[in-house]
Amino acid sequence: MIENRYKESEATKWLAKAGNNPADQQLALRVYTSRLIGQSPDLVMHGGGNTSVKVERKNIFGENERVLHVKGSGWDLDTLEAPGLPGVRLDPLCKLRNLPKLTDEDMVNIQRNNLLNSASPNPSVETLLHAFLPHKFVDHTHATPFLILANLPKAREVCREIFGDKLAIVPYIMPGFDLAKKAAQVFEKDPSVEGLLLLNHGHFTFGETAKESYNKIVNHTNALAQYFKLKEPTSIGERRPTKGIDFLPVLRGLIAEITLPKEASMPILNLRNNKNVMSFFKRKDLNYLEKRGMASPDHVLRTKGKPLLLRKTDLKSSGIEKKILAFKNAYEKYFERQAFKTSEPKKMLTPDPKHAWIESVGILGIGINAKSAAAAADLAEQNLRVRSVGEDSGGFYPLKEKDMFECEYWSLEQAKLGKGTAPIFQGNIVVVTGGAGTIGLATAKAFSKLGANILLVDQDEDALNRGLKKLGNWNAAVACDITKKGSAEIVMDQAIWNFGGVDILVSNAGNATSGAMLDLEDKEFRRAFELNFFSHKSFAVEAARVMKKQNRGGQILFNISKQAINPGKNMGAYGLPKATTMFLMRQLALELGSHHIRVNGINADRIRSGLLTDNFIKARSTARGISEEVYMQGNLLQQEVEARHVAEGFISLAQMARTTGHVLTVDGGNTAAELR
Repeated sequence: MIENRYKESEATKWLAKAGNNPADQQLALRVYTSRLIGQSPDLVMHGGGNTSVKVERKNIFGENERVLHVKGSGWDLDTLEAPGLPGVRLDPLCKLRNLPKLTDEDMVNIQRNNLLNSASPNPSVETLLHAFLPHKFVDHTHATPFLILANLPKAREVCREIFGDKLAIVPYIMPGFDLAKKAAQVFEKDPSVEGLLLLNHGHFTFGETAKESYNKIVNHTNALAQYFKLKEPTSIGERRPTKGIDFLPVLRGLIAEITLPKEASMPILNLRNNKNVMSFFKRKDLNYLEKRGMASPDHVLRTKGKPLLLRKTDLKSSGIEKKILAFKNAYEKYFERQAFKTSEPKKMLTPDPKHAWIESVGILGIGINAKSAAAAADLAEQNLRVRSVGEDSGGFYPLKEKDMFECEYWSLEQAKLGKGTAPIFQGNIVVVTGGAGTIGLATAKAFSKLGANILLVDQDEDALNRGLKKLGNWNAAVACDITKKGSAEIVMDQAIWNFGGVDILVSNAGNATSGAMLDLEDKEFRRAFELNFFSHKSFAVEAARVMKKQNRGGQILFNISKQAINPGKNMGAYGLPKATTMFLMRQLALELGSHHIRVNGINADRIRSGLLTDNFIKARSTARGISEEVYMQGNLLQQEVEARHVAEGFISLAQMARTTGHVLTVDGGNTAAELR
């Protein structure tokens, strides 16, 4: 059941923020109720659904114009703001209804030509449907109960049984001009209806106020939920820690190897395994339901028409490879069957699965990054419920193959996902040890800014949480003592559970123990070696094992230190393990090169961090009789080297596709520390 979360007190706040302009006030209420809709996964998810409001505004000549504010492409309802509802002149849109036909390209062009602000995003592909309906506020959702209803073989009869004449029924037509005309015609046969059921698609409501239209969305959806005995909301997003997922890196690598271009990154995986998902795999009609298709045209682009189905007996490399090859071949045949029927030539999209059903494990969203993988997983979860409840309530009969193809290869739908050059590290999973520290966090930020998904590792949980906030969404963290036995395995398991594998390890964590060689106890040396060598070794070994499973190469980057080749007085307990780590880097480069795993390191010096604290800097500069500034600039360039410069070094190494066994010096110039 959907909670009605409209509050007059909140609506009043939105009105107050909008100022005195009546049009802005109505737009503010439109934003408020749109967000209420978008924040309920059982109503709408990930760009699906749209809302609008019709207002009057004065143009540059002081004349009143009717304006339609409708959700713009690229905006999600749950985070909608006023700019996400671009204003379009309404009268030119309404005139379009008189045309016998209109191409999608002409429709988009006319809509853009009538934007109040030329910098606004493209109005929704369903803008004309909003325009042709006479109501001030219009809401469109893909609610779970309505997807169940819309895909029943006797959807019309069930709709009449529940709603009587309150809803008009619109046959399936692909979104755009033809659907808008048909929906308007259906509405005009009985203008007293409260909403529209779009078969194989979704639900529309309307009203003279934002509250009225929103209330209808909630009431209609809850009436259906009660009919289908859906007492609880769909448990979207729940992810339970689990064992037995060590095959995911294999799956990730094989998807890339078999279905993607050679230069493409591996996909990111998002596992869902709540009790409702796991109970779905107990159904005896699993193979039958798997072949049915998706519940709404909006889902196809993110999920493809069908999942990759893996049974328990498939979860070995040979079984996974066989299933992915079968998926690829089936997709290519689907394309061949449908492409020749179209009037314009089509170029086949990559034949990779976008979601998977894995018996005894859960479902996977599969995407180019963690965000897209999560979106695919969300839609896959919703579709599981729609399929199971629909099948048990008369049958699940979604879009036909032809309709799915038209949506998947529709240029306007493709535009929703955006084009352009992908970020350099999109699709890369980067594990950073010492990730909450100065250098570690700077490095994580640098990789994240370039599209990577990050797993931060540190022992300070509070610092990790602060670090994650700075990185933003779609990253994760693990709090652990990396010197303890088994910690590397735990971290790699977390990388697999969160994202599906590991592409780059930045082995950065370290600490400096000072003291004269004759004065330090062996236990101090052993403790220094545990952190500054053995942790690097164990993490590198475990990361390499995951990378070998993926069979697509990878990178291990060490934060070594100038101490490895230029020892400092009383710094033996730090320099000795660092020198050993440098040898480790070269040894691993030698042993992992045939697997296309590159191993490199950075020698940095005098970086303000947990090692080189303000107190340490003050003590060292005082001892030398110089200022702190001069001490920090004690290099050939006479400029302080900062954590961001080390991060830039790691980024540079990560992009050197044919470099391994190399140490990059980031110290502003120190002749004694130069590699020879």
